Amino acid sequence: MTIKLSLEALEVIDAIDRKGSFAAAAESLYRVPSALTCTIRRLEEDLGLELFDRSGHRATLTQAGLELLKEGRYLLDAAHALERRVQRIATGIETDIAIAISDLFDFTPVLNILESFYQQGFGTRIKLVREVYGGSWDALQSGRADISIGAPGDPPPGGGFATHLLGQLEFVFSVAPHHPLAQLPEPLSASDIVQYRVVAAADSSRNLPPRTSGILSGQDVLTVPDMQTKLQAQIAGIAIGYLPKFMAQAAEAQGKLILKQVSEPKPIGPTFIAWRQQRPSEMGKAMQWLLKECCALPLEQLLDK
Repeated sequence: MTIKLSLEALEVIDAIDRKGSFAAAAESLYRVPSALTCTIRRLEEDLGLELFDRSGHRATLTQAGLELLKEGRYLLDAAHALERRVQRIATGIETDIAIAISDLFDFTPVLNILESFYQQGFGTRIKLVREVYGGSWDALQSGRADISIGAPGDPPPGGGFATHLLGQLEFVFSVAPHHPLAQLPEPLSASDIVQYRVVAAADSSRNLPPRTSGILSGQDVLTVPDMQTKLQAQIAGIAIGYLPKFMAQAAEAQGKLILKQVSEPKPIGPTFIAWRQQRPSEMGKAMQWLLKECCALPLEQLLDK
């Protein structure tokens, strides 16, 4: 029996879903939109079903299309992992390494490491990506990152990760000076806080369940893309919430935020450098070099002050 599904078709469907349109997906794949349309129509004909509902202004995945994409992403991840493995076996050096960096951290220390890395002559292509909250773990599990700097809290169930503890991150509750909560006596209770909108940085996980923290049941939520935008929203006074202590204190020193004691403070949590667990013989020379240097970074250097 001939397999009608190709990795190329799965990549096209994945790109359309991630980018939101055929045109944007085509640009990301360096192809023309008509080529993607042809690929999708051919697959629909071969499978005898519709993967996209074209009745509206924008084509959206049908239930069959959503299921194909969900399971197909596992195949894509496995294919990418296989490519990297055989290339590493052949040369002993990775051809590509992706490093995910938490939105809490500064890129500069990692860029300094890369300056020395390129002088080693490995010839490895490096990709840096931003991840938010649990997305740091999801990036490892899905294969879109090989090293994750700033993975928070406990790893996802199932294991398979190696970690190096960077340190502990403390979060504090803060509000703008003109926000109503700024005038209330401390500690603020949950009943005080729940009356006002909280701002949350959206977890960038694609496959793992998104993580949330500091949001009370029934509370209005403003969702933003990262911690820097969350900081700006709190400074503007349109929302409240927890911020990393170093970030909140810097804003407080400038008179932009007020730190408030709460009756149920957010616990201090660990943050890690993490990577997929593998035997030393399976890890290429470039990965070994990068891990050694990254694990030597102190947490204070990484914090974006």
